[in-house]
Amino acid sequence: MPLTLRIFVLADTHDKLPGKIETLAAGADEIWHLGDVCDPVILQAMESFGPPITVVRGNCDGNLDWPLSVDLKRNGVRCRLVHIPPDAVPDDVDVVLHGHTHVPRNERMAGVRFLNPGCVTRPNRGAPPSVAILEITADGKLTWRLTTLR
Repeated sequence: MPLTLRIFVLADTHDKLPGKIETLAAGADEIWHLGDVCDPVILQAMESFGPPITVVRGNCDGNLDWPLSVDLKRNGVRCRLVHIPPDAVPDDVDVVLHGHTHVPRNERMAGVRFLNPGCVTRPNRGAPPSVAILEITADGKLTWRLTTLR
């Protein structure tokens, strides 16, 4: 396992995968898709990028094989991947990564960091289309970098 993990994070592709996504995902150790893939062909295309993909089911996804949430531990950091952000701050994770709002987020609440990469195809509230890179160092320090697609 590399000393610093580089994870490409995206959400809400809604049947569209802009061409530059593959370039932005280059060099990632993993890809996390936070739901509303819609057409599974999108995920199949992303599998050709190389890194392993973890996906959660969004409210617009019909694939019942995709889980509603996934808990992962990376370099000691406990992450929960969901599509719709929880109403209450969970006490058993360090980071919640979610989509659904179509608005980027980087906020700490009650000791838990909430991260949203924004939306690839239909951003909301004036936000540009975006994705993110999450880096987790060997000692658990996080870096979150948003990349706009315009």
